[in-house]
Amino acid sequence: QVQVVESGGGSVQTGGSLRLSCAFSGPINDCLAWFRQTPGRGREALATIDVNGNDRYVVSAKGRFTISKDNANNTLYLQLTSLKPEDTGAYYCAAKQNPPCYMDSAMYDYWGQGTQVTVSS
Repeated sequence: QVQVVESGGGSVQTGGSLRLSCAFSGPINDCLAWFRQTPGRGREALATIDVNGNDRYVVSAKGRFTISKDNANNTLYLQLTSLKPEDTGAYYCAAKQNPPCYMDSAMYDYWGQGTQVTVSS
C-alpha cells in the first residue's frame, strides 16, 4: 500500500504564492495529479503529469500553477502563484498506475490526506 503525505498549504493574500508537496512511500506511479475540493464545486482536477514529465492543466490553473515531480525522491509538487480567493480549498495529490492520465478523480488509486489553501482578499 502506497503511503502519501502532503504538506505546504497555508493562508496567503491575493497574489501570493505557495508550494505544495506530496511525498510517496515508493516509486511514483505513471500518472500523478492535483485536485482541489471546494464546497460548491466538489473535487476538480487542476493538473496532471505523466511518467515522461508531460503536464496538462485545466484552464483556471494554466499559467498560474506548475506541476512537477522529483522521481529520485518520490515527490510531487504544485507551485501556486498569483493566487485568488476562488483558489481557496482543500488540495489533494493523487496517483494512478498506467496511462492515460485522466482529469477524473474516480480514476486515481492513491490519495494524499489533503492540505488547505486559503486565499484572502
